Amino acid sequence: MQFHYVKVWDGWVRMNHWLILVLMLVSFGTAKSQKMDWHMLSGYAILTLLIFRLLWGVFGSDTARFATFLAWPGAAWRQLAGLGRREPDTEVSHNPAGGWMVVLLLALLLTQATTGLFTYDQVFTRGPLSRLVSEEWVDLASTIHVKNFYWLLGVIAAHVVAVGVYFVTKSHDLLGPMIHGEKKLPADIPAPRMASPARGLALLALSAALVWGITRMRIGL
Repeated sequence: MQFHYVKVWDGWVRMNHWLILVLMLVSFGTAKSQKMDWHMLSGYAILTLLIFRLLWGVFGSDTARFATFLAWPGAAWRQLAGLGRREPDTEVSHNPAGGWMVVLLLALLLTQATTGLFTYDQVFTRGPLSRLVSEEWVDLASTIHVKNFYWLLGVIAAHVVAVGVYFVTKSHDLLGPMIHGEKKLPADIPAPRMASPARGLALLALSAALVWGITRMRIGL
């Protein structure tokens, strides 16, 4: 079988993936060291990237679009059932199981970032939207913000393990393409369409503006 290298992940997807990872480490470190101003800034940056990823999942490159990689749950189960079978990687985007992992990670990350907007530590640190809801909701958001982080860590660990399992059992390299963007695929699979950098810049600017607007809501309250 003939193979060729195809660009499957644009720079926006790869930037988003690795920056969120770095910012999560920053958020964890700043929370532990009680540097809450930096913790909140990190959270705003994560929320900006998450909003951008949602927009990019609709208007971005073919491989980044949710419509491309989201399949019925049954397809994900069939994908996992074939883990022990050696065969060429033919997926230009996430495989069905990986697609649902992306959705789960985005949901947990969004939960983490949005609950942070409503938290209040009863001393100095107050989320920009905490004054818009009752004390009960603030307490609930604060509890979820703490507990959800551990769920997030568990799913990230499962994601890392899955990447390793695919490499060992099927010889599918899922990590390399997320670094350099290219994947080795059968020669009859065409290259997907990549969206323009200008579109990415515009959507990132829109995402940043939305988050900036949220942070300004604390003024005058």
